[in-house]
Amino acid sequence: MKIVKLSQDSIAEIQSALLKRSPAQYTEYESKVNEILANVRENGDKALFEYTEKFDGFKLTEENIKVTRAEIDEAYTKLDKEYIEVIKKAAENIREFHTKQLRNSWFETKPDGTMLGMKITAIERLGVYVPGGKAAYPSSVLMNIVPAKVAGVDRIIMCTPPGKTGVIDPGTLVAADIAGADEIYRAGGAQAIGAMAFGTRSIPKVYKITGPGNIFVALAKKSVYGFVSIDSIAGPSEVMVLADSSANPRYVAADLLSQAEHDELASAILVTTDEKLAEKVNEEIEGFLKTLSRSEIIRKSLDNYGYILLASDMDEAIDTVNTVASEHLEILTEDPFAVMTKIRNAGAIFLGEFSSEPLGDYFAGPNHILPTNGTARFFSPVNVDDFIKKSSVIYYSKDALERDSKSIQLFANNEGLTAHANSIKVRFE
Repeated sequence: MKIVKLSQDSIAEIQSALLKRSPAQYTEYESKVNEILANVRENGDKALFEYTEKFDGFKLTEENIKVTRAEIDEAYTKLDKEYIEVIKKAAENIREFHTKQLRNSWFETKPDGTMLGMKITAIERLGVYVPGGKAAYPSSVLMNIVPAKVAGVDRIIMCTPPGKTGVIDPGTLVAADIAGADEIYRAGGAQAIGAMAFGTRSIPKVYKITGPGNIFVALAKKSVYGFVSIDSIAGPSEVMVLADSSANPRYVAADLLSQAEHDELASAILVTTDEKLAEKVNEEIEGFLKTLSRSEIIRKSLDNYGYILLASDMDEAIDTVNTVASEHLEILTEDPFAVMTKIRNAGAIFLGEFSSEPLGDYFAGPNHILPTNGTARFFSPVNVDDFIKKSSVIYYSKDALERDSKSIQLFANNEGLTAHANSIKVRFE
């Protein structure tokens, strides 16, 4: 990996390189995606079926688009029983963590004749997109569906591409069943996003769409935002490790590689105050690359988006962490808890040498759907709040309204909205 001494210029260059990976940069695909969405919106199932045959090589019909209970039951027989138990335990951990995020409606009544409050209601229908083929991740199925069920979503519709045979990855089906998906459909790509956003004869319209996907899925979600809500426009995965001289270089190297293996656009960055650690980490990386199955992908990721940044002190290192605002942040320092209090921007924070990033990916319970490309400065991990909506509640008695009527009319008249003022005035004529 490239070893770079920290400076304003080096950080600016790295940020620029990382931002080039954002789906927002791939504008050349937008016209094609919008063409697909428009076709699905106008022609429904006909367009959906045609695109599925064209892109996935499977002939979709009204009869075979929905995954049956028998197919889900068969999926269980194709998985190792121990793996099924692991999926169940992971779902339990995710459910327990997200249950703590639940909020209740609240109402406050005052002696002056007013009552104000907030009514919290779960979204009625959620669409979850799940990638297919080689990118089948049952863990992401759990992370999308379990929090939604905890929030109280009535109906969860999942779409995943069928592949040429129409068979869905058994791990995906089992995870969806354990998590609580209500309906599963064979549909992928931008056309599936369009089907969930606008509704077709086979796939009902939803009110929000969540879940990862390729560039076409990401751009489709961006385009339908407004017709439905979405979780985010996710970019490639990234990890930043903040380490001092106390860190184990072998652990650091292994953790950097765990993200670099996702794809060639993934980013892995080490920020350290110790030059010797930097050199040892590079040596460990080379050793691991001789044995890891996805070493070719890892090398390309590290060559383009891998960095070891040398900071003059821990304050400079922490400033860099907050500037980059990485999706995953590992703190491998002598006192990680003290350092954590100074971190403002990170999707998920992992403390100490036995809290490596894959723990969060699969099992601990917090959500692994995290803000990428620096958006941790203003976005949060997926959580229960993503599956609810809030309604303000207002009640005034006649006496309470009369007390404030002149103030309201004055405000409205100064804004030139005389009908607003009149709505108050007529009640006391």
